[in-house]
Amino acid sequence: MAFTCQSAMPLLLSRGSLLTRSLADIVKKEDFILDSEYLLTMLVVVPKINYVEWQKTYETLSEMVVPRSTNLLFEDHDSGLFSVTLFRKAIDDFKHKARENKFTVRDFQYNDEEMKADKEELTRLSTDKKKQFGPLVRWLKVNFSEAFIAWIHIKALRVFVESVLRYGLPVNFQAMLLQPHKKNIKKLREVLYELYKHLDGSANIIDAAMDIPGLNLSQQEYYPYVYYKIDCNLLDFKF
Repeated sequence: MAFTCQSAMPLLLSRGSLLTRSLADIVKKEDFILDSEYLLTMLVVVPKINYVEWQKTYETLSEMVVPRSTNLLFEDHDSGLFSVTLFRKAIDDFKHKARENKFTVRDFQYNDEEMKADKEELTRLSTDKKKQFGPLVRWLKVNFSEAFIAWIHIKALRVFVESVLRYGLPVNFQAMLLQPHKKNIKKLREVLYELYKHLDGSANIIDAAMDIPGLNLSQQEYYPYVYYKIDCNLLDFKF
């Protein structure tokens, strides 16, 4: 049985996807056509890889889209928020055609009072977060060791149970921790496989089946030895 410890990954903090996050701090009143009996401005989330497709097709998704009316209002790592203006009677058809082309229409209507309330709520939540962050960090520092010990005990139990289920009784195995350099992982896998391939012939069948396109026999890695991974990047988090 072998453990590997992955290197730390950068902690990414975000305010949520454009599909769900509040738009109070993104859109402005001038981005919308308001108080019109016939026209309406809609917001559409477009994956970055589909920007060109959006520009080519948005005017033809419905018969009543205003030409050249789209604008990129905001973008994150994955998507962009575009505005588009169309006639109200075309809303349902536009939504349907947009969904078919992997464009997501946000159900949003600009309202000054609601936008003000959303901004106030964001400010309140941000203040609460700052107040609670310090006590939370102190609590985590005190309790982290116990949680980590319990987690490792669970890993050890899984190793024991899986070993008995796979190889039977009497218990006769050796557990160890391995932390290879990233460039040596493939070589380590090859060495371990040669050492223990006689213990489980089914590993050869699964390994061969993985090379067949479209066939997936398991959602996790399978080897002739019992293997569980420990991600140690949480140990490198800086409070």
